[in-house]
Amino acid sequence: MKKQQPQISEDKILEASWELLGEEGIEKFSMRRLADRLGIQAPSLYWYFKSKQILYQRLASQVSKIILEEFHSEGDWKAQLAGMAVTMRRVLGRYPCSTQLMMLTLPHEPDIIRLTNRMLLCLESTPLEQEQKIQTVLTLVNYVHNFVLDDYHHQRNVSAMMNNPGENPDGEMMHLLEAMSEADAGVFRRMFKSGLFELMGTDASFEFGLKLILSGIGQVIEEQEGKG
Repeated sequence: MKKQQPQISEDKILEASWELLGEEGIEKFSMRRLADRLGIQAPSLYWYFKSKQILYQRLASQVSKIILEEFHSEGDWKAQLAGMAVTMRRVLGRYPCSTQLMMLTLPHEPDIIRLTNRMLLCLESTPLEQEQKIQTVLTLVNYVHNFVLDDYHHQRNVSAMMNNPGENPDGEMMHLLEAMSEADAGVFRRMFKSGLFELMGTDASFEFGLKLILSGIGQVIEEQEGKG
């Protein structure tokens, strides 16, 4: 008797995609690997998604929709942008490789457009010019994306080191720093020795970077108001 193909749907494909991304990363992700996980032939996937890029678009759209659903911040432009950044970081950290997916896709999905529009609305009451508003949004998004991406790679590196206990990157880094002159590496060496780099990826680090960005935006807004 012919073996029956498993029943699949778009939701099951998306769910399996997240699982595969979490286990192997985006570098090893392929439609063939996804089909194997679902127990189907690869061509069957193309009935739902005509290409891997379209699948990426849909995954990014799903993340955008969740960010919008979880964003409830009110108040002035600063409070809203801060709330949006915190929400984005939380959701992106929950879905493996979602940051890479967002960076790889264009805003061709309704929910991605809605997310961008919602961020622009945070600035609607400010005197910023239109091009300044979009640049503000891009700057904030790039900050969140890179922060989450750095933390993702750090966690993967830590996991790799745990699987290879013979490696000692901290020791190798210290050996390199000790071989460098005070002028070339003095400040960096002292910060490394004191463990300050362990703060990278923490809530405190994220909040400080966000404060810098929001303060800069506030300065530009004050300048615009002074011209008016």
